[in-house]
Amino acid sequence: MKFSRGLAALTIFAVFHTSLLAEYLYKDTVIFNPAFKVEVEKLGSELYEKTGISLMLVMLKEIPNEKGIVEYERELLKTFSSPTILLTFSEMNSKVDILVNDSSLYKYFDKKQVLSPVASPVQAFVMALFYSDSFARFKDVASSHSGTIIPLLAGKAKKGEVLGKYSAAMFNGYADIAEQIADSKGIVLQNAVGNANQNSILFVKVLFYGFLVYAIFMYIKRRIFIRRQKIEQK
Repeated sequence: MKFSRGLAALTIFAVFHTSLLAEYLYKDTVIFNPAFKVEVEKLGSELYEKTGISLMLVMLKEIPNEKGIVEYERELLKTFSSPTILLTFSEMNSKVDILVNDSSLYKYFDKKQVLSPVASPVQAFVMALFYSDSFARFKDVASSHSGTIIPLLAGKAKKGEVLGKYSAAMFNGYADIAEQIADSKGIVLQNAVGNANQNSILFVKVLFYGFLVYAIFMYIKRRIFIRRQKIEQK
């Protein structure tokens, strides 16, 4: 009986201790939303159990001691012994970054794609046409798209909806990284968001395409107006 009680106590302690360590929303001084934390913990825990990789999310109001975001991440990563990926957001610094404590982890996900400020290939192509000063730069800009964080963060939010925008954008990116790792490892995550995490990005794409069509329409309309004025002045 004493052995059984001791074993039960040890089991409870182990479970409790593990739950304390399993803080995949490692730091949050921005959102303070229990539901948001639950979703991050579920996905992060399953990813670690199946891959041994810890995907940590850090949500900061501001980076402390006037540090750069990479410097802050490097110091934080020193405290982790297991393979760790750190996804960090700082509201006041307007910064988002991803850093790892083992460079081999980058082969499991596409950091450039996740952090791309561009949501769609068409948008990337248009930006490349306007902002490239060389063919190499054109290829680089045109190939950088499908971002799952910054396009959402850059979107306007109504008063009272800013925190919702932050949580949606960061969980979108967190899920994207987790699912890319799972695909690379050939495993299935039961708590994966799947294609659903692209729904919010779809809204951004629709807005952009609508703006693009409107801009083209206004350009053509203005050209016709100028041409008519020239004809009338003759």
